[in-house]
Amino acid sequence: MPLPRPIRMMSALIIRAIVDDNVLPPLAATGHAVDMIWDPTLALMERIRRGETADGIVAIAWALDELERQGRIVPGSRRPFAQAAFGLAVAGGAPKPDIATVAALRATLLDIPSLVYSRAGASGVFFERVIDELGIGDAVRAKAIVIPAGLTGEMVASGEAHLAIQQISELLAVPGIDFLGPFPAPIQQTTDFDAAILTDATNIAGPQAFLELLFSAPVRDACEASGLNPFFA
Repeated sequence: MPLPRPIRMMSALIIRAIVDDNVLPPLAATGHAVDMIWDPTLALMERIRRGETADGIVAIAWALDELERQGRIVPGSRRPFAQAAFGLAVAGGAPKPDIATVAALRATLLDIPSLVYSRAGASGVFFERVIDELGIGDAVRAKAIVIPAGLTGEMVASGEAHLAIQQISELLAVPGIDFLGPFPAPIQQTTDFDAAILTDATNIAGPQAFLELLFSAPVRDACEASGLNPFFA
């Protein structure tokens, strides 16, 4: 029997394609409608601070730490989901600059005519720290396109920028671009994502059904194929 209202889930953009392909169709087949709220983690937390509610959330672990401290997560419902790393991409068929070492990446970032990153996402926070540590922050920002949210690869695919920076799984989700590779190991950083049911849930069966499919074998396989390291078997 369908639920009285759609399951309302907040989620970081990193798993949008995975959820669209592996979670929403089987839920729809069993009569569950889902209202997905897609945003970077920082934006999701701002929504919650403004009073927006949801039944569950998939976001960076620090955000769930904060929600737990506020008593907003159903005890025992939080589960580690996956780990992401950061990477770079160019337009499909374009020359592939060298990013194999920190020195090569620094040179590429200085030479590339334009680049795009998302300031609100974890990748933007990471990238701004990297360019400052490399001593090229001002030079890179001067030619950067900074979007508030969304998939940076789309601007490279459309020809609006030459280089996209984002989490690897988000880059791999965009057609028309070529993935260059991860950031060099000495400066690479990983981000852990967790999932949980929120105390705002009015019918806990809804987010439970969503999370049951999220932590399933097809999703695990999809995570691995998209550059995420799943934390579940």
